[in-house]
Amino acid sequence: MPISKSTRSGSTRRLSTLKDLWPFLRPYRRRIALAFVLLCLGSATILLVPLAFRDLIDLGFGQRQNTGGGLLGSLSLNGHFAALFGLASLWALTVAARYYTVTWIGERVTADLRSAVYARVLAQSPQFFETLQTGEVLSRLTGDTTLIQTVIGSSISMGLRSLFQFVGGMVMLAVTSLYLFSLNLGLTALLMLPLFAIGRKVKKLSRESQDKIADASALAGEILNAVPTVQAYTQEQRETKRFADRAEISFITAIRRTRFRAALTALVIIAVMGSIIFVLWIGANQVHAGSMTGGQLASFVLYATLVAGGVSTMAEVWGDIMRAAGAAERLLELLHAKPSIVEADTSQPLPQPRKAEIQFEHVSFRYPSRMQIAALDDINIDIATGEIVALVGPSGAGKTTVFQLLLRFYDTTHGTIRFNGQDIRQLALHELRDKIAIVPQDSVIFSANALENIRYGRPTASDDEVMAAAKSAQVEEFINRLPDGYQTFLGERGTRLSGGQRQRIAIARAILKNAPLLLLDEATSALDAESEILVQEGLNAAMQGRTTLIIAHRLATVKKVNRIIVLNQGRIVEIGAPEDLRKQSGLYAKLASLQFDVQ
Repeated sequence: MPISKSTRSGSTRRLSTLKDLWPFLRPYRRRIALAFVLLCLGSATILLVPLAFRDLIDLGFGQRQNTGGGLLGSLSLNGHFAALFGLASLWALTVAARYYTVTWIGERVTADLRSAVYARVLAQSPQFFETLQTGEVLSRLTGDTTLIQTVIGSSISMGLRSLFQFVGGMVMLAVTSLYLFSLNLGLTALLMLPLFAIGRKVKKLSRESQDKIADASALAGEILNAVPTVQAYTQEQRETKRFADRAEISFITAIRRTRFRAALTALVIIAVMGSIIFVLWIGANQVHAGSMTGGQLASFVLYATLVAGGVSTMAEVWGDIMRAAGAAERLLELLHAKPSIVEADTSQPLPQPRKAEIQFEHVSFRYPSRMQIAALDDINIDIATGEIVALVGPSGAGKTTVFQLLLRFYDTTHGTIRFNGQDIRQLALHELRDKIAIVPQDSVIFSANALENIRYGRPTASDDEVMAAAKSAQVEEFINRLPDGYQTFLGERGTRLSGGQRQRIAIARAILKNAPLLLLDEATSALDAESEILVQEGLNAAMQGRTTLIIAHRLATVKKVNRIIVLNQGRIVEIGAPEDLRKQSGLYAKLASLQFDVQ
């Protein structure tokens, strides 16, 4: 189902959304286990440091004799410093190894997630994009996955490290001084109270912020693809203002989220520092009274610092996790979106795969976004193998809908479409579409050279086969004038070519595919008179031995077809040979009279 904005602006899902990312983490269980081991080793090492400082301070300042007890035993003063350096080195190595491991996991999972979401989006039918802009999809693939990468590759590791330090530090605080520990525990409990309340608000605002960023990205993607039109109508200032307004809304939402996170951070820092100072004051009085040593107080302060730092880091991590939960929700909406076109559980093979016989049996269709209007209404068409048939009619008559149903971009509302006698819903989508070549009215050129653009029709084709198809489509006429011939980069969306040249590239691509069914959506509409004659010769050769269906707006291009099917408001109103229909007083005769008389 398509993802609508009303769905996105609804109530947010709970933190359990992140559990749905486990399938992407499962293949890397061993690396996760390694990172966990390194995390435990590093946390244990840092927890030993305050004990080493305790023995060092008590020995170094002569407050007690070294009798062989404590962490460092009977080491000399120099030995104490050497052991402390050894602990620091071990901690550094474990931190570095853990950082590399968790970063690798984060990058790997993010790449897998992006690929999975992209593959799912490509599997959607055009219906999916009726309510979701491509710019928003790109925003989710980039910005949202980056947030998840940050959490998996950094924040979770930092959070677990801080949790271990918090728990271990609390245990060591109790061992060092139960009285001071009791005071510290009470103060720490107060730190946790605002954490969850503000965290929930941060998650909600994070989701809103990501949605606003996606809205701005969607608008930018739409306008950047229509820059010539924007400039031709001198709408640059208007579009700049529209984008600036959306960017401003995104900024305001982000600042609201930042305000809550800043308040949380300030609260944590004040409480942490206040508790440390308070506990240090109590401990200093105990040292002065002789009830504890300076080394014990120093180790207690270090443990308290570790605990406080752990709480502070967990607060930051919690904010990141809330943001990632919102991002994961948006990504998983795409990942879990079910295509409206579903293949049969057991696909049937296509009979006579080198032929194309088409039947429309009582086919009716309504687009999901406009169910009140019938795009096709109970039409019946029989097209024999090798026949050339033109679809003619005014705009909105249903001609393009016939093509979309044949390619199974949509399924019929009622009725059946058969390919060589087989219901196309029983065919594998890949097999069905592999037997169809199409030249759309608005030809698509990819950011690649001419050779690869044509080869897109059949990626396994050799260079000679590509050039033969190009020659049939009269591409050589202009390709040899380009700086690097077939190796010339054609620019994004073919900006270095004229409309007619882009159309000929698309025709060559269809010829190269060599499919038994050829669909031409006014394939010569963008050509000048001379190019049209040359390309028509190539199309005539391409149509030999193939079933061809042509959408024709210019009736002069379909004088030599076998039959013309005239559509009007989704119904077939006439069928016949061109000359026979000209002699009648129907819709085709009227359209032909208007065009030919003007010419």
